[in-house]
Amino acid sequence: MGHKKVERIDPLTMAQASGGCDSHAHLDDPAFDADRDAVLERARRVGVSTLINIFLDPLTFNERRHLFDAYPWVFFALGMHPCDGQKASSEHMALLEKALDSERLIAVGEIGLDYYWKDCPHELQYALFSDQLAIARKHEKPVIIHCRDADEDCLMLLEAKGFCGYPVLWHCFGGDKKLAARIIKNGWFISIPGPATYPKNETLREAIAHIPLDRLLIETDCPYLAPHPWRGTRNEPAYTVFTAEAVAHARGMSIQDLWQATGETARRFFGLG
Repeated sequence: MGHKKVERIDPLTMAQASGGCDSHAHLDDPAFDADRDAVLERARRVGVSTLINIFLDPLTFNERRHLFDAYPWVFFALGMHPCDGQKASSEHMALLEKALDSERLIAVGEIGLDYYWKDCPHELQYALFSDQLAIARKHEKPVIIHCRDADEDCLMLLEAKGFCGYPVLWHCFGGDKKLAARIIKNGWFISIPGPATYPKNETLREAIAHIPLDRLLIETDCPYLAPHPWRGTRNEPAYTVFTAEAVAHARGMSIQDLWQATGETARRFFGLG
C-alpha cells in the first residue's frame, strides 16, 4: 500500500498582512542562485516584512551580501558554525569583528555546539563558541545559538559566561517544555522552525504552548527543514505561513495574531524597532 500523496499548498493562498518575520534564513545559499529574487518576492507577498539572513563565515559574507542590496528589509547575522571549528582562525575572527561595522549586520550567529556531527572535536567547538560570545558582547550584538545534541553543555557555557539576561536567541528549537522553561528563565528567546508542523512532533507543540508570546519567533532555516506540506523539498521564507499556522494552533490563537506578534518580537529582539 503506497503513501498518500501530499497536497502541495501554495503559500500565497495563506498570505497574511505585512508584519511577519523569518528570523533565520540562508538565502545566500547556492540553492537559491537560480531564483532568489522570485523567492524574496513570494516572501513579501505572504506578509514577511523582515528577514534575517544568516551567513556562516566572514568570507561568504563579504562575497555574497551584495545579493541583497535591493532588499533593505533583509538584515544579516554572521557567525561561524560549531562544525567549522577546525578551519576557524584568528584571521576569521578578525574578519568577523570588522564585518560587525556593517550597518545591516545586526547579530552574531549562528554559533554554539553541535554533537550530532562527529568531525569537529568538542574542545575546538568550545573555543570557537567562547571567542564569538566575547566578540558579540564587545560589540553589544544579540547572539543566535545553534545547539544540536548538546543542550546541557551549551546552557552551562552560556550561564557560566554571564549571558543570563543577555539577548540570546535559541534557533531551530526542537526540545521539550523543560528545556524551553530553562531558556526562558535565563531571559532568552526561542525560534520555532518548520518541524513544528510534522504530525509526530507533539512534544515540540506542547513546549510551544508554554513559551511566552513575547519570547517567541518563527523561522525557516531555509533551504533546510521545509514544513508540511512541503517537507522534503527546498524550504523558503514564504513557507513561514505553514509554521505560523501550526504554532498558532498549538497556542489556541489565530494565525493572524501569532504572525504579527512573532514579527514584533523578532524586531524587538534584533533592535529593529
